[in-house]
Amino acid sequence: MKTRKLGDGLKVSAIGLGCMGISAAYGTPMAEADAIALLRGAVERGVSFFDTAEVYGPYVNEEVVGRGLAPVRDRVVIATKFGFRLEPGRKSPAGVDSRPTHIREVCDASLKRLGVEVIDLFYQHRVDPDVPIEDVAGAVGELVAAGKVKHFGLSEAGAQTIRRAHAVHPVAAVQSEWSLWVRDPEAEVLPTCRELGIGFVPYSPLGRGFLAGAVTDSATLAADDFRRTLPRFEPGAMAANLPLVDTLKRLAAARGCTPAQLALAWLLHQGNDVVPIPGTTRLSRLEENVAAVDLALSADELAAIEAAVPETAVAGARYNAAGLAAVNR
Repeated sequence: MKTRKLGDGLKVSAIGLGCMGISAAYGTPMAEADAIALLRGAVERGVSFFDTAEVYGPYVNEEVVGRGLAPVRDRVVIATKFGFRLEPGRKSPAGVDSRPTHIREVCDASLKRLGVEVIDLFYQHRVDPDVPIEDVAGAVGELVAAGKVKHFGLSEAGAQTIRRAHAVHPVAAVQSEWSLWVRDPEAEVLPTCRELGIGFVPYSPLGRGFLAGAVTDSATLAADDFRRTLPRFEPGAMAANLPLVDTLKRLAAARGCTPAQLALAWLLHQGNDVVPIPGTTRLSRLEENVAAVDLALSADELAAIEAAVPETAVAGARYNAAGLAAVNR
């Protein structure tokens, strides 16, 4: 597996594994034995970058990831996140909370659940408008000084927030949704990251399965599947977007690969500071995703891929109103 660098010193595999779907968001959670087999299978295939969060489950995702990666801890980079307010009996967050005292509490709890001595990359999951980002960066900086965290990250932060945070403590990575059908970061966030030497980690790089051709009818989604809450997965929007995937499929067939591989390779070609973290619950899909690292695309092919999924042709917002209000702050 090829490697890439996030920030000025965090070396990871060119593709990571987003672990949320193991225990949350997309229907029935994986059995723990199957999840552990997937995690260790990923390591065997060269993946060294794993992304989790306390809110996934909540809590259980960190526990499973920790147990799954314990025998190979010295070979992997584990990222987790803070920034939501979680309450007993609720699966969904009750709001955001990035008060320094809360950040310290989450760090200690995540260390325990993961079964590790240090968190490799600690992201603020969503910006808290009630807590200055300077205070957040300072709190994480103190955790770094204490040896509990190695690197600081931000998720779905706006360009000015990134600048302000980085001025207090170096930001190694910014994680935001980026794919052929979500191009938001390209306007301001990605250029800011590159100016400051910050790596970029696209989550949902396959459009939550849509760009891979895995979802063609919202009626097939589980009743509790998170995608049912997203405007882009409403029946009308899905029907409008399916021709885009059909074009991507034709390009992939001509190239001798899958549409998922083509979409991932497009992202990987955007720069060596880009490390996508597609999620999956199947080892065969993981192998498919990993193979995208070695797919070389010409300038003409890249242009054709972009033309296949023009941003202006995508129907539906990527989040509902509440979700959109929480991003790019």
